[in-house]
Amino acid sequence: MSKKPLILVTNDDGINAPGIRALISVMNTIGDVVVVAPDSPQSGMGHAITLNSTLYAEEIKIDNGPQKEFSCSGTPADCVKLGIRELVGRTPDLCVSGINHGSNASINVIYSGTMSAAIEAGIEGIPAIGFSLLNYNWEANFEACKAYVKTITKNVIENGLPNGVILNVNIPNIPKKEIKGIKVCRQAKANWVEKFDKRKTPQGRDYYWLAGKFVNLDGGEDTDEWALENGYVSLVPVQFDLTAHHFLKDLNGWKFNH
Repeated sequence: MSKKPLILVTNDDGINAPGIRALISVMNTIGDVVVVAPDSPQSGMGHAITLNSTLYAEEIKIDNGPQKEFSCSGTPADCVKLGIRELVGRTPDLCVSGINHGSNASINVIYSGTMSAAIEAGIEGIPAIGFSLLNYNWEANFEACKAYVKTITKNVIENGLPNGVILNVNIPNIPKKEIKGIKVCRQAKANWVEKFDKRKTPQGRDYYWLAGKFVNLDGGEDTDEWALENGYVSLVPVQFDLTAHHFLKDLNGWKFNH
């Protein structure tokens, strides 16, 4: 009998979030599970790490199934770092992050704590996947996600991932029977057109509330945004090497002599 894979589970919505509980339930059917997740919501934290304050990790018990669960005071990236170095016991065979409450498609991958946790695992050479459902509601129903989470996870375990590649998976918020399947995509060119709502406290001090709208600037039918709008689960391979390789030759042609 083959040994079960050791799976590190984390997220950015907090260890009590329904999304991570759904993810844990699927991972329990695939391997041995250790959970290290934030003790409070950490959405939009990106790849922040804790440098100037203490980190705490408390072993807790929420559901049956995971071998161990730890509630961590840090960011999603902290959870992965601490999990690998101190809490899991050995290097995990896989790290899964999510299921996020809300989209991490397109430019959202840059801001996402969910994806940053997966990317941190990728930096450590651990195959990693970030899962998100396009529903920001805390009471979102994750049942339609489970079959897709399971099949993508099993494929990663069976086939592996290239070094430095992480999978970004987004699932449309539609009934399971309406999901057309999984589409391998590229990240859409899109961004947030932001504004700040300026307000005053009762004491008369100015403060600002971030607002804005998401704008898809990409008309391609091979993007994650197109896939999601057309009823597919989007699957995008991402990497943490931010080098603009296509520009290296041109940049080397610049004259830098004083």
